[in-house]
Amino acid sequence: MSSPAPGRTASTPVDVDRVVRAAEATRPVLADRTLRAGLLRTAAELLAAARDEIVATADAETGLGAPRLDGELTRTHDQLLAFADHAWTGALLDVTIDHADPTARPAPRPDLRRTKVPLGVVAVFGAGNFPLAFGLPGGDTASALAAGCPVVVKAHPGHPATGDLCARLLRRAAAKAGLPEGVVGVVHGFEAGRALVEHPLTAAVGFTGSLHGGRALHDLAAARPRPIPFHGELGSLNPVFITEAAAAARGSELGAGLAASFTLGLGQLCTKPGLVLLPEGPAGDTVIAAAAAAGGATTGRLLDERIDSSFRSGVRTMAELPDVTEVPVDHAVPIGAAAPGAVRPRLLAVPAARLAAGDSHRALLEECFGPVAVLARYRTPAEAAAVLARIPGTLTATVHLAEDEHGPETAELIARLSALAGRVVVDGWPTGVAVTAAMHHGGPYPAATTNATSVGTAAAERWLRPVVYQNTPQTLLPPELRDDNPLGVPRRVNGRTEG
Repeated sequence: MSSPAPGRTASTPVDVDRVVRAAEATRPVLADRTLRAGLLRTAAELLAAARDEIVATADAETGLGAPRLDGELTRTHDQLLAFADHAWTGALLDVTIDHADPTARPAPRPDLRRTKVPLGVVAVFGAGNFPLAFGLPGGDTASALAAGCPVVVKAHPGHPATGDLCARLLRRAAAKAGLPEGVVGVVHGFEAGRALVEHPLTAAVGFTGSLHGGRALHDLAAARPRPIPFHGELGSLNPVFITEAAAAARGSELGAGLAASFTLGLGQLCTKPGLVLLPEGPAGDTVIAAAAAAGGATTGRLLDERIDSSFRSGVRTMAELPDVTEVPVDHAVPIGAAAPGAVRPRLLAVPAARLAAGDSHRALLEECFGPVAVLARYRTPAEAAAVLARIPGTLTATVHLAEDEHGPETAELIARLSALAGRVVVDGWPTGVAVTAAMHHGGPYPAATTNATSVGTAAAERWLRPVVYQNTPQTLLPPELRDDNPLGVPRRVNGRTEG
């Protein structure tokens, strides 16, 4: 939560009420999945047609660079189309039918037919680091519209013009698809965000941002007279475990991969590896040397002053802890020649035993947003496991293995990581999230506040609730639950998949 951008007027409570009520009024017509799919497809077309203007506007506000933003817009376009298809097929309804069975034991079973219905108006708080894919036209908005929920977005103060531009395009798409423009609304300002969460017609919230801001909104949603679901992504450490055998086999490759991953987007990705468990000794030293040699190629400004200040103070706090040393990083661009205010990648090293011993080094086990990674040098696998046991819930957990490390001990490690994270990566890097049906982007708290995903078509499930119809006459059932299934929706009937 934050104030509106300079020069922008904050939305008043009256403004918020007007926008939310306009969104709520679109629910009956948005119930038509054909119209929803048309809206999402048209939105994708309009965003693509305005690519140059969108990228230029977002770059002027964020400084993320045209190549990065161009790729992000492509992802935004593609996920809109994916959600359009998801809505069109009706797969998101998860239709399940169990016919009556008078012979069932211990008692006769009635006819039961389950579908899912939209929750209502969804409030979206987008991310500062992804103004498109996780911003106003991003995954929360696309998945909510696919589910049949109108959306009101609290514009991010880091890129308000980008949000307003995309809002106009989505509203134009709604009109072209035969829907009221109010299906997508936007408000600005800190107090508008609070008012949006507290509005009686707001049915659910999607949030991507900081632990502090997200937790405040989460508690606000829970304190309402009628609490509502709050799906928040609040921060993640994304630990990486490099086994000694893996480091010995391909240390230079792993070091270069680490550097590329933790500096990608100047470390401003929610999946940035923040902690690396690395063996002591020559094998681990090789990884560090390669990371230091490759890590300095990225230099630049962070998204805003708040993030810059938090990064600098966070790194300073960590570096001043006992037994923490800084690994010198080679810099392709001398700091003195970089743009004013630029930050450089930082690598900090610490004995793993320090992290396993108590809370004195807790700061090293918390997300520091920006291009920094902590290298925890372990002496034994048991010492590394003790550090893993202290890490809070996280979006991802990564392990790098040697070719012959696929036995029971590694299976046990994978199980330990799966209890910690929403996505387990083997022999890869966590940065980069595919938008697919199988993707899960979430994890135990504080990575997320619920067990849902915010990426992939399963994200639409957050904005739906199940309803069962028992012994209901055919003429009174929703079309997808009738025996003739006139809409051709995929279904499970008596345990068997149809369609």
